[in-house]
Amino acid sequence: MAALDLADTAGRTRVMLADDHAIVREGYRSLLQKQDRLQVVAEADNGADAYRVYKEARPDLVIMDLSMPGIGGVEAIRRIRQWDKSARILVFTMHQSAAYAIQAIKAGARGFVTKSNPPEALLRAIAEVMAGRIALSPDIDHELAINSLADEPSAIDALSPREFEVLRMLLAEKSVDEIATTLHISVKTAANTRYQIRAKLGVGSDIELVRLALRQRIIAAEDMRS
Repeated sequence: MAALDLADTAGRTRVMLADDHAIVREGYRSLLQKQDRLQVVAEADNGADAYRVYKEARPDLVIMDLSMPGIGGVEAIRRIRQWDKSARILVFTMHQSAAYAIQAIKAGARGFVTKSNPPEALLRAIAEVMAGRIALSPDIDHELAINSLADEPSAIDALSPREFEVLRMLLAEKSVDEIATTLHISVKTAANTRYQIRAKLGVGSDIELVRLALRQRIIAAEDMRS
């Protein structure tokens, strides 16, 4: 594998991993630690801890999953970037939907790599992000191109990252009360956000919301099976 030119004033890029699966973190921790210019300095297994640990560790780069307990990766990215506008965050996820990539970038991520890619794709993306460029794995780049040519434009793209997080929780069958508690907002604000989401997406019920999410690949049919 070719050596990577990762600029860091201390000689190594300090990396934080945020993923709720310990075995996944172990796998890419091992991969990153084999690189001379990378050092894993912190880890988190949920979105809220990712935000807290980032403020404590101040890493040079965060590698963030999107599906985690409590607040999701998009919301965690939004919070980190709100606290530190210079934060470099690279998404590493199973989600191959263009909508997730768009929302992650809108929230402040600098790259998006799907876990179906070989390890080299993640390493290349790290180099790109540390060089100040946006990094997209080939499959998600292709998905974004297809999305831009779709007959039905993605109304999901009109949502803000916070609205997208509420949508994600609604699709996970979370109640308005649960959403309010998780996001530390009032029940009224959560209910109003649900209304705004429906209005932006042009749907009148949660059932229509699910149908739209299925069409635009925000969720898969198997996710609805219990």
